[in-house]
Amino acid sequence: MKQGLGELEQTILLAILRLGTEAYGVSVRQMIAECTGREITPGALYTTLDRLERKSLVQARDGDPTPERGGRAKRFYTLTRQGKTQLVDAQSSFRRLMEGLELLA
Repeated sequence: MKQGLGELEQTILLAILRLGTEAYGVSVRQMIAECTGREITPGALYTTLDRLERKSLVQARDGDPTPERGGRAKRFYTLTRQGKTQLVDAQSSFRRLMEGLELLA
């Protein structure tokens, strides 16, 4: 049986796609808050990002160290081809479930 994506995983993947090359922890949290009004704790975000990376749905790379961050580098995230495929599949499943329902009427 194919493993589906949870709501938080989908939300994070969508935020990463929206941010493009600027997707790192803080920017992902800000995008989610801006688009959904939902505040994600850093712990929940980084735990989920680690899980997505283990599942090969995102790829992480370290940026250059910056003085503003005490010499630490930001960790940037991008979706892999498999990540995009699973996200599209999950969103398509929800659309099929919503078809014909008059929830907004």
